[in-house]
Amino acid sequence: MNRKTEQLLTDCITDNKENIYRLAYSYVKNKEDALDIVQDAIYKAMTSIELLKDPTVVKSWFYRIVVNTALDFLRKHKKVHPMEQEKLELYTPGTEDAYTDIDLVSTLKDLPSKYREVVVLRYFEDMKIEEVADVLHENVSTVKTRLYQALRLLRVKLKDTSLKETK
Repeated sequence: MNRKTEQLLTDCITDNKENIYRLAYSYVKNKEDALDIVQDAIYKAMTSIELLKDPTVVKSWFYRIVVNTALDFLRKHKKVHPMEQEKLELYTPGTEDAYTDIDLVSTLKDLPSKYREVVVLRYFEDMKIEEVADVLHENVSTVKTRLYQALRLLRVKLKDTSLKETK
């Protein structure tokens, strides 16, 4: 079973490498630190694979390790890396956003972390509510409540931002 579980973990990491990196990056906003977090999370998962009781939940188990590793990193380093717009455009080339008056990234950043985590995992990582609950070690009802509250806060903040810009 151990070899099979290791293969499941390896497949999970390989199949979701972009999402895993993006999840780590959403916490630290820095390429090098995000890569370090992913590397540390992989090491932690590989060395503690025997703790995984149910191989069917390998993805949420590993995502939980990534989140905890990112939070540990932030606690240890207590630093923020603001990214310059030009640098950001190098990593995310694409079309210009049609909603120039809405700054979702800034508004998300202003949310308390318990709300931001739920929004990022649910909508940016496209996880189901149950998976988000597994990753965050919370009840499904707690996750639903936080998601509802986060969306309400985002709606209010975005409405305030658009009102300020029209004046």
